[in-house]
Amino acid sequence: MKPSLNFGTLFGTLLLAAILPTAAQAQHASTRVQTHGCHLPGVEEALRCLKLPVPLDPARPGQTIGLHVTIAAALREGARPDPLFVLAGGPGEAGSEVLPILNTAMRRVRPTRDIVFIDQRGTGLSGKLECEPGLDEDSSLGDDQVEAALVRCIRASKAPFAAYTTANAARDIEQVRRALGYGKINLWGGSYGTRLGQAYARAYPGNVRTLILDAVAAPDQVIPAGGRDSQAALDKLFGQCDADLACRKAYPGLRAEFDGLVAKVGKGMALSLPDPRTARQVDVKMTGARLLGTVHSMLYSPADARRLPFLVHSAAQGRWQPFVARRNLGADSTPEGSSATLLYLAVICAEDMPRFTPALAASDDAPLTRDFARRLPGLCRAMNVPAVTLPAPTTIEAPVLLLSGALDPVTAPHRAASAARTMTHAQLLSAPNAGHGVSQLGCAPRLLRAFLDHPERKVDGGCLNEIPAPTFQLGSAGPQP
Repeated sequence: MKPSLNFGTLFGTLLLAAILPTAAQAQHASTRVQTHGCHLPGVEEALRCLKLPVPLDPARPGQTIGLHVTIAAALREGARPDPLFVLAGGPGEAGSEVLPILNTAMRRVRPTRDIVFIDQRGTGLSGKLECEPGLDEDSSLGDDQVEAALVRCIRASKAPFAAYTTANAARDIEQVRRALGYGKINLWGGSYGTRLGQAYARAYPGNVRTLILDAVAAPDQVIPAGGRDSQAALDKLFGQCDADLACRKAYPGLRAEFDGLVAKVGKGMALSLPDPRTARQVDVKMTGARLLGTVHSMLYSPADARRLPFLVHSAAQGRWQPFVARRNLGADSTPEGSSATLLYLAVICAEDMPRFTPALAASDDAPLTRDFARRLPGLCRAMNVPAVTLPAPTTIEAPVLLLSGALDPVTAPHRAASAARTMTHAQLLSAPNAGHGVSQLGCAPRLLRAFLDHPERKVDGGCLNEIPAPTFQLGSAGPQP
C-alpha cells in the first residue's frame, strides 16, 4: 500500500487460445456476455475484454459505470471451470495495469485456468479518478503547494466519491462473475486487493472456491497507520548493511548520515544540480516529505532498498543526483500507469480515517509516514465522504493461502497472522528475503498452482527460503555481482 496498500504514494502467448473460448467459457456460452479482442500495454498477445455496466450506487438504481474487465483465456483444452480473478492493490491500481504478472506470478496457473483482471471502479479503464498526472512529482513545488493543488482537484471533481467503496467494488466482482457465467471462482489479491478479496468472500461465501492473499491487509488494519512497520523495515535494512562486511565498510556511519539528512532537509532544501534526465542545470526543492517518501517507496522491494545506503551516503556527501534520479522514477512513469489518487482517497477517507484515532496516530508515529498522516485529515475534509462502518469480520470458510514478505514495510507477516484468525482453513507462508509481494518470486508461481489444484493439501513453502537476498550497491556502477 507507498502510503497505500501497494500501499502507493499518495499522490504503477498464444493468440489462438486468447481468442477461442475455453471449455469453461463454452459451458456457459448461453449466459455469457459478448467480449471483444483487445491489446493492452504490458502483454504482447491478444486478450479478451469487456465493458460491463454496473450500478454506480446500488441503493439508487439508474446511473451506471462501465467496468473494464480483461480475460486471459486458459492455454490448454479441458481447462478447469473455476477461473482466477485478480484484484490489484492501491487502492487505486487497476487490473489492466498488472497484466504483466501473466508471465510471472501466473505462468503456472494460466495453462489450466482463465484469469480475469478487473479494473476496480474508479481505476484504470473503469472511469479513473485522478488529478493531473505527476502533480506530486513537480520538484519546483513545495509540499504545501502540492497539497493545495490536490485540494483544488478534489473540489473540481464531479465524481460521487461516496459510491467508490470496497463494498461496492465487491458487488462489482459478483456482477462480473455472473456476466461471464462462471460458477465458483478463485481470488488472488495483492496488497489492498487482499482487503477487497476478503470483503467479497464474506459477502458471497457460496461463490468462492479459494483465496490467495499476497501482502495481506488484515481486517483491523488502518492503512495510514503504517509507521511502526515502515520503521521496522528501515531498521532491518540498516542492520543488514551493518552485518554485511562490504556494506559496513563502505557506509560505516549510515544511520547517522540518514538522521543527519532528515534533520538537514527539514521543511525544504534548495538544490541546484544537473537534471539526471537531461544534464541541464535545474533547481530542485528537496523536502522532508520527498526524502522520506522516496525512502519509504524503496523499502517495498528488497532489490531497490539495497540501493538506499549508496543513495543516502551520496546525498550526505552533497551528491544528490543519484537520489533525485531514483525519485524521478515516479514522475517518469506513464499517466496510464499512475495510481488513481482520488479513488485512493475515497476509500481511505471513508473506511480508514474514522478508525485512525488520535491515540492510534500517536502510538504509530514514525518519520517515514508522519507527513502523510498529518496531511490526510485535511484532504479527507475536502473529499467530504461519509464514514463507512466496517462490519465485524465473519469467518471465511474457503481455503486461503496467505503470503508475506518478511521485509515488507506496509503489510508485514503479523498482518497475515491477524487476518488468519478469522479463517477456518488458512495456510500462512513467509519469504525471508521478500518485500511487498511474493507471488512472482522464486518457486511461488508453482506454489500458487499447487494450492489451486489441491487446496485441501498442505503447501510446502520451504522453497521460499531459497529466494536470495539482493546484494548492496557499493558504488555508482550498481549492485555487487
